Amino acid sequence: MAHKGKMKSQDEDLPPDIKDWSKHQVREWALKLDDVDDGVAEILLQQDINGPSLLLLDTEDFKTIGLTFGPAKLLIHARDEIMKLKKEEPTSATNLPRGPCKPYPFCRYDDTYRYMESDILDITESGASDSIEPCHEYKAFNNATDESTMTRLTEEVIRFAAACMNSCTNGTIHFGIGDEPNFRHGQVLGVVVKDREAYANKLNSAIDYFEHKHKQTAHSCIKPPRFVGVLNRNETSSDKWVIEVDIVPDSTMCEENIYHTFNMDTKKAKKKAKVKETATAETRPSKQFFVRDGGSSRDLLAPTTFAKPMEEYNRFIAGQAQRAQLRKQAEEKHLNVIKSSTQGSRLSQMITGGSSSLDKSHFERYVIVTNKSHPIHFESLGFLVELNPIAVLDFDPESAKDGLQCHFEQLSTVNVHLPEQYKITEGVEDIANKLKLTRTTSWVFCNGGIQGEAPSDIDEWLMDKGSSVRDVISFLCRKDVLPNKRFLVIFLLWSTVSKKMDPLVETFSMFWQELRGSEQILSICDNEKAFTSWKNLIDARCGIDIARRCIYELGFTEVNGTVLSLLSKNRRSSRFLPCGGGSNVLLEKKVERDLKTLEVLCVNQCEGGNEDKMVIEENFYKGGQVSWWNFYFSEQPGSTPFIKRDMFDFIKDTVIPDLCSLGKACVSFNLMHVPGCGGTTLAMHTLWALRHKFRCAVLRDGNADFAEVAGQVVKLLMYDHEEQLPRVPVLLMIDHFDDKEKVFDLQRAIDEECTKKNIQSKSAQVILLNCMTSESSEQTNQTEERVFIGNNLSETEQKLFEEKLRDIEKKHKDADTFYGFMILKNNPSLNPEYVQGVARKTLKSFNMNQKHAQLLAVLVLLNVYCKRASLSVSLCEDFLGLQAKPVCGTIKVEEGFGKFSTFIATCSVEGKVVFKAVKMIHSRIASQCLQELTTTHNVNKAEITDLLLTTDQLYESTQGKDKLLQDVRHILVKRDYSEEESKFSPLIQHIARETPGLEEMVLQNASKRFAKDAVVSQLLARYYYLKKTDFSEAQVWALRARDLSKDSSYFADTSAQVIKHELKNAIANHKEEPVSSEKLEMFLKIAQSAIEAFKETQNLAKKESSQGVRSFNTAGCLGEIQVGVLVIKVLEKTPVFSHDNVRHDIMSVYLSGVVKLQDVETNDKRRNKHTQYYKILQQFEDVLCILRHRMKMNFDFLDTFYVNLGSTSGMKDSREQRFLNELIRCFKEYAKLFCKTDSAALLRNKTMNNMLELHEARQYLERQKADTYSGILNFLSDDISPEIMRKIAKLSAFVCAPKHQPTVKEKINFIYVNVVLSCIKLTSPHIKPYQNLIPLLGHVLREQIPLGENLPLQFIAVVLLWPQQPCPEMVLSKSLGMHISQMRTSYYMVMKEVYNGKRPIVHFILGKKQGYERLVHLEEIKRCIRGGQEDFTLMWENGKIWKEKKVEERLCRVTGQVNNKLILADTCIPGLKLEITPMFQSQLSGYAQESQVSFFIGFSIKGPVALDIK
Repeated sequence: MAHKGKMKSQDEDLPPDIKDWSKHQVREWALKLDDVDDGVAEILLQQDINGPSLLLLDTEDFKTIGLTFGPAKLLIHARDEIMKLKKEEPTSATNLPRGPCKPYPFCRYDDTYRYMESDILDITESGASDSIEPCHEYKAFNNATDESTMTRLTEEVIRFAAACMNSCTNGTIHFGIGDEPNFRHGQVLGVVVKDREAYANKLNSAIDYFEHKHKQTAHSCIKPPRFVGVLNRNETSSDKWVIEVDIVPDSTMCEENIYHTFNMDTKKAKKKAKVKETATAETRPSKQFFVRDGGSSRDLLAPTTFAKPMEEYNRFIAGQAQRAQLRKQAEEKHLNVIKSSTQGSRLSQMITGGSSSLDKSHFERYVIVTNKSHPIHFESLGFLVELNPIAVLDFDPESAKDGLQCHFEQLSTVNVHLPEQYKITEGVEDIANKLKLTRTTSWVFCNGGIQGEAPSDIDEWLMDKGSSVRDVISFLCRKDVLPNKRFLVIFLLWSTVSKKMDPLVETFSMFWQELRGSEQILSICDNEKAFTSWKNLIDARCGIDIARRCIYELGFTEVNGTVLSLLSKNRRSSRFLPCGGGSNVLLEKKVERDLKTLEVLCVNQCEGGNEDKMVIEENFYKGGQVSWWNFYFSEQPGSTPFIKRDMFDFIKDTVIPDLCSLGKACVSFNLMHVPGCGGTTLAMHTLWALRHKFRCAVLRDGNADFAEVAGQVVKLLMYDHEEQLPRVPVLLMIDHFDDKEKVFDLQRAIDEECTKKNIQSKSAQVILLNCMTSESSEQTNQTEERVFIGNNLSETEQKLFEEKLRDIEKKHKDADTFYGFMILKNNPSLNPEYVQGVARKTLKSFNMNQKHAQLLAVLVLLNVYCKRASLSVSLCEDFLGLQAKPVCGTIKVEEGFGKFSTFIATCSVEGKVVFKAVKMIHSRIASQCLQELTTTHNVNKAEITDLLLTTDQLYESTQGKDKLLQDVRHILVKRDYSEEESKFSPLIQHIARETPGLEEMVLQNASKRFAKDAVVSQLLARYYYLKKTDFSEAQVWALRARDLSKDSSYFADTSAQVIKHELKNAIANHKEEPVSSEKLEMFLKIAQSAIEAFKETQNLAKKESSQGVRSFNTAGCLGEIQVGVLVIKVLEKTPVFSHDNVRHDIMSVYLSGVVKLQDVETNDKRRNKHTQYYKILQQFEDVLCILRHRMKMNFDFLDTFYVNLGSTSGMKDSREQRFLNELIRCFKEYAKLFCKTDSAALLRNKTMNNMLELHEARQYLERQKADTYSGILNFLSDDISPEIMRKIAKLSAFVCAPKHQPTVKEKINFIYVNVVLSCIKLTSPHIKPYQNLIPLLGHVLREQIPLGENLPLQFIAVVLLWPQQPCPEMVLSKSLGMHISQMRTSYYMVMKEVYNGKRPIVHFILGKKQGYERLVHLEEIKRCIRGGQEDFTLMWENGKIWKEKKVEERLCRVTGQVNNKLILADTCIPGLKLEITPMFQSQLSGYAQESQVSFFIGFSIKGPVALDIK
């Protein structure tokens, strides 16, 4: 039986090499394969699959053209078997002849040409032709031994040189080139050369073979040997060389002379000496006269049988004068060919797209394709560095070892890749982001040489690597990767390409196909022969003439100089950073490019630039982003100064110096501003003014990885002065964050990086200037932690703007369109008429049916609902039908918007890829335009949103596609939690109000556009259960969201929320009381499903948090509590529990699990009437009897979570506050049922009085949340009244009376109550004296402690027992180290599933006083400063809080010694030192082991922390 995929019969007619097969031969081959249907062959024929394309196909490609998996695998297997057999055939041996190649350029030494083993020189051995064209002679030289090699070489050179000189012709003799019969004529073999200098020295002595009078001439005519490297077939270097000697018989030296040589035949002389005794040991030299005769050198004086042996010699001598004259004429003709080359200017035009300036080049990006280089090229790499190519496709497998990549990397930054990394396996922009494309040069090794990838022979490259390189080219040529028609592909041919199978030929063809022409391709080589070979090969492969797209008359040194001359002085000049003391340090280009997440501002920024001042100023005044050029121009003579905002000097002279004095590595400052009011401009103005004192930079992308950003910030800080102290701090501007939490995350990352680098921070090393848009436009008080910039100008600012306007109107004709400037000058909040008038006038001709109007409407909508929204230039060009061309002078994208172009500005967007985009010039213009479209042109928000979602052309392969999708998703999904009603995004809410019902259509279209986005499916689910109360449809969308993200707690919560809202809606719609048994069953069934769903949410949330995926999601806990409240409401309406107060209390004890349902039923006098209810309750007893326990557990858990763990910023946002308010509401409902006994008065008697009193006391404590340590600690920040606190203390003491046998938990709570009450009202008579509380603590510590109570007990023990001075509790304090250790262990055990992304809150700080007063709680610290929570948080993070005099006076500074990453704190107890963790690890950086430090001690449940380390 035949193997699958084998040939049914041998086809003798098929060429042996697959690449030579036609599409019909591929069909014939497929027809003869076993188990492959004939239909498969027909499909291959229909798809024009020929031999070369067959080599490139993989399984996915076959499936794409309609083949199933089975036949595809059989075809691939059969093809690979043929290739395997071909490789095993002897004809594939590397020593057999291959394709033709050109000889090394005559009489040149600095060319980078190299031979390839077994290639065939395409010229034959020859004699004299035109005297100038060299003749050639080949010598295999492969059997010579080391001893004889140099001697043989010298003899052969003398013969050949004399022949050329006598024949008056140039010539080259090649050693290491084979000849028939042993080899093919001209076959490259190579010679192993160990000492090249020895060969040169030996050859230098060859002139001794010439007559003495001609030795000097021979020395001039015989050129030094040239050693041409021989490459292996896979283009790697070998140890072989072809040795070549050029002969140049210049007519001015040789004239009409003839040249005899002498042959010292010593071997024959010695033989004669043995035969004839009379012979002397010396022999007379025999004279020789060599001439070129065809392909060899012939001696005309050699013995011959010719009748007249000297006749030919004499005839040759007679013709020498004529030959010399012809030689002279040929030389003169050759020298008179003066090249009138224009290739320098052509290169300037082609490489810039016609602008002749790289600063203003039409091309935004460059792609380089290169082959094997030569060391001499490394001197001309400057232009390549300045082009900063986005990608280099390198076909030299040794480039990383000692080739181009190795040397380029010394000058610039590269990321090394293999072609396989470009295969599209995920989102295109995600791949580009991983490759760091558009940020760092991607160096693609297209023929192996890295990561164990073996290089391929030229003949096998197409099959081995052609497909993957095509993936690279296809990827780079996509419109969503590189801007259409705005990138140039440059083929740098360092080495001559001479073979049709050379990978560069195929690569050119691939680019030509992808770019649909050669207008974006430029080829550069440095000699005409290389050009001719390349041109002919491309013509043969592609059928096109590329002569006009080639540069070949310039050497690479000239290319380098020409390209560099296209740079402005500013681009060519060195850039400097401040280095302290007024000195500067050179910022190397490679280092700057390494800092790819930062835009570095240098001290000599813009100097020597030739930017167009008018264009830059116009762009800024119209509303474009300010640039460094604006500040530079304003400082030049004849210019009016840049406007200083009122806060400029305050920030520069007060805020920044204050921050510099702080002792923390990284500090921050908030510059809050209303969009469009000049906040970003003020921040950049501050950096510009301080660039001589700080190393200034701007964060390019707010979504960059913070660890990467931190590493680069610290690299900028440390650059060129690692040892110098103090360092020049880094001033980093941030202008991308919408969440203050991210600022603190970045601050923490920089702190950690400083710690890794052991950077001492006695003063601030990095200052973050956080420029952030404010949610409110109302003016707030300015502080040294926060400055606010609003819309309204002060009188001083108003005068400056008016003065500037007069200057603008003098210089600019169209100043009336400078809306960005005019809006701010006219105080828009006071004078809205200006913006209204501008919008109405400009949009007068608006027609939604026109393309440019549609695009404007989309841009307006995006800008109103999404900050910094933009559309890529590529997208706009495609949508508007603007035909981009690869030359300057084509239509600008702004002009495509017609009359609306005054509202449009261009910008650069730093996303997953960097691209050019357009945006609205001002947020107020955008808002007014949207309003104008609605009121005047009847274009509503739903219509624009629908256009945005349903127009496929907007989402086709263009740059910025991912950014557009993000922005569209943002306006659909992002809710504004600062508003009371934030069930949906502002856009959806506005559509619902403006055109009720159309929001559903918009959301349905959104689900189609974002079919695989779980969040959008979640949005649909929320819409249907909140707005439409269609719970079945909502559950469909919720389940779809879960399918898209199975392990997310957030989508599990949505599914649970649907069930909860279904229950809530069903209860609200049921007006009848009491609840019927049928309804009760329905309600409880839904409730049971909801509870299970919320439990699943909780489990997923813990899994996410413990795995570090995200912070703990508390929604599942609250959801279960809310369902519990609903169940209570339902049960209260059932006859079983609603009859009287006694029945209400019975429900309480039943839901608490104290009594069983059977007992309740037995004691129910109406049990016969309630039989059906009891049956239903019995079905759900598993849920109901633990309802209170589950609710209480969740309440306690959430209290512990929120009281002890805080966000990095320490601030609660409006969303979190709303969560806590809902938690309080639910707890009140819980407390109504479980924290009071309505029937107590009926049951009261003497015997039960004490028991009820104790029960009521415990209920009261639970009602006030004083039954848990976290609830008691929360009183410190909850503004609890002293009266309630007094009652809590009184009842807590009552409960803890010995006769009541209190639990360990109650005793611990009693200790907490006393501590907290002392902080609230120290004079309260209900506080247990401090000296009496410590023994109680000691007693509790000696008891058996339940695991759940260990953490609160160890925490309060550490707080109370910390030794300050000798006192009675010192005995207990000696075991403090053990308590700290146990506390940390308990913290990780209890909080391990929830503390990710959170920071333990410091509840107390050690003060100077004694007793209770030694504990200073956090709220007391807050009261010591002016400002709100935001200011306090910043002061805490920056360490500025400790400089406040009131705070410093209150706290106790402790000493200790550095011990690795910890501090051993000194105590008043001899020999007792306690481990403390620094709050900010960076404050220990730079301190040697056992260094003495001082600090404040804070107490958190994770352990004591050191604050303000000095």
